[in-house]
Order: sequence, then structure tokens, then C-alpha cells
Amino acid sequence: MNDQLTKPETKAESTPAESRARVPVYRPLTDIVETDDGVSLMLEMPGVGADDLDISLERRVLTIRGTVRIFRPENVELAHLEYGEGDYERAFTLSEDLDPERIEAELRNGVLTLSLPRAEQKLPKKIAVKTA
Repeated sequence: MNDQLTKPETKAESTPAESRARVPVYRPLTDIVETDDGVSLMLEMPGVGADDLDISLERRVLTIRGTVRIFRPENVELAHLEYGEGDYERAFTLSEDLDPERIEAELRNGVLTLSLPRAEQKLPKKIAVKTA
């Protein structure tokens, strides 16, 4: 991958950090696809709803946070847990050739897809000369 994105924060994939709510915070697994038109990020965030996502961009740092609402049916005792329940957080530094004004996000089946289009190239302006 070239300089479209730099390496994300260095948090261990399997070692969650503790958040203020005393819930583990995980770094979601992410696929990155680069095309001529831009970059797409696909983050695995099971259990996160659209209302529980916070995506912000400040000084070219794109930060994604997702809060998981833990659902447990009443009168049911958990016998086995396949994955740790917790929130998600990940950050990426965007390169200058991506357009922050046109970023789009879509959440479907636990996968957050962010489309980061490239900025349109600024072409030199031709100045017409008028004659009298």
C-alpha cells in the first residue's frame, strides 16, 4: 500500500484496553482496498448499531468508535462465549489526496464500510484575454 493511509494506532489485536465504562475496547479487523477512485475501509464491528457509531475526522485523523449494546435474554445462562464483548476503536491518518468532504459510511450486517474518494485534481485556470 502506498501513502494513502498510514499505519493505525498500535493496539494489540487480542489484548483489549479498558475503557472508562470498564468494558474492553477492541481494534476491529479491517480490510483496506485501494482503487484509482479512492480507498475503501471495511471494519468488522459485530453488535454495533448505526446509532452507536461515532466517526470523526480531525486534522486528517479519521477515528471510528463503536459501542456494543450487550443483549442477554432473561432467564438464560451463558454456557459458552465465542468472542469477547466490548466496544471498538480504530484510527487512521488520511493522506492529502483523499477528499474529507466526500467520505461516506455504511453499516450492514456488522461490517462498517467507509468510502474515501480521492480529491479532484485542481487544474490550472486558463485566463481568457479580451480585446477591445
